[in-house]
Amino acid sequence: MSTLIKNTLSTEPPKSVSFAEAFLFWLKLGFISFGGPAGQISMMHQELVERRRWISERRFLHALNYCMVLPGPEAQQLATYIGWMLHKTKGGIVAGVLFVLPSLFLLIGLSWIYIAYGEMPLVAGLFYGIKPAVTAIVVQAAHRIGSRALKNNALWAIAAASFVAIFALDVPFPIIVMVAAAIGYVGGILSPEKFKTGGGHGKSDKSYGPALIDDETPTPDHAVFRWSRLVQVLVVGALLWFIPMSLLILQFGWDHTLTQMGWFFTKAALLTFGGAYAVLPYVYQGAVENFGWLTATQMIDGLALGETTPGPLIMVVAFVGFIGGYVNAIFGAEHLFLAGAVAACIVTWFTFLPSFIFILTGGPLVETTHNDLKFTAPLTAITAAVVGVILNLALFFGYHVLWPQGFSGYFDVISALIAVAAGIALFKFKRNVIHVIGVCAFVGLLVSYYK
Repeated sequence: MSTLIKNTLSTEPPKSVSFAEAFLFWLKLGFISFGGPAGQISMMHQELVERRRWISERRFLHALNYCMVLPGPEAQQLATYIGWMLHKTKGGIVAGVLFVLPSLFLLIGLSWIYIAYGEMPLVAGLFYGIKPAVTAIVVQAAHRIGSRALKNNALWAIAAASFVAIFALDVPFPIIVMVAAAIGYVGGILSPEKFKTGGGHGKSDKSYGPALIDDETPTPDHAVFRWSRLVQVLVVGALLWFIPMSLLILQFGWDHTLTQMGWFFTKAALLTFGGAYAVLPYVYQGAVENFGWLTATQMIDGLALGETTPGPLIMVVAFVGFIGGYVNAIFGAEHLFLAGAVAACIVTWFTFLPSFIFILTGGPLVETTHNDLKFTAPLTAITAAVVGVILNLALFFGYHVLWPQGFSGYFDVISALIAVAAGIALFKFKRNVIHVIGVCAFVGLLVSYYK
């Protein structure tokens, strides 16, 4: 009998989880969390709800819904939330940091190989095959989220309006999110039945047996809301932002690349909602068009690296930071790797710091809002809007991959065929993202060799 079936039939809650046991689990998760937000959330659900039963289905989904309405990476925030519920502040910090750290080290290494040796036929061939695969993956993300979130005509209308707003009218993404949230709030009052889908993460009828943090488990003392604790976390969080930013300004000045990266990615962390795919258009606009830290092609390549490494997909910002620091030679021509590595670490710090503050300040409030429609209805509308934004991103990638020299240039038939094949593998045969990228990279290598 499998472990899952045993857990499903069990009538006894699991024993308390030691900090050391939780630490090892979060460390393992940091190295195996492939598949983007959906895959990571599914992996955590399988491990924490189904197999280990550290938290119940209902409490898991409630925490997830809160993380989804926040700006930032919802999978990493969910890990932070559950770690905090289990072992207080230190548990949340460890869970969140270990979710990010392995991918940061990997991306620093891969980014260096990419920028230093990217013109080599081997590396160029690999990326030639990976780019069309990434386009298909983004299309699949739009379909996957849309099929779960767009349950009625009202949500379809929000998604369509979101797409038109960002594609045709170039409306900033934060405005789209705020309008969608307002529509969801009003819709939850006037037509609540249309906004009860919980952002595509509805309840499950499955039962996996009693959990350590069960539906009716009293809120632990550290999770009870206290104004003193709220102020304490906000003050510490503000200092953790203010001190490094002040040091950057004093050392390099406001207009320096590192200082501007810290400020830009602080805004990205605070103003972007809907997960990594929704953040990317904002990052592209700033990093490529406004600051010129990297090119549009490099941005697509960075997403490809993000897709092939564990951790949150938004870790592509580390790639952006590394390339920007390396290309600008911010520490001189003899210290290019150091420049890229420092920039990647700074970008990661300012991108993820707000996520920890959101969880540690908002968690106690969230524990009092189970199934409250006025909190979940805006989330439902935001998720619908995000579908339109991701579709726009797919078109953006498709344009740069299939018409590498613009519409006035040639149409890359081979890239189109690779993208179609990747789409068939993902949609029809449900193949793993990593497998699809691997095969496409090999095909790209063969094509480049015989060109």
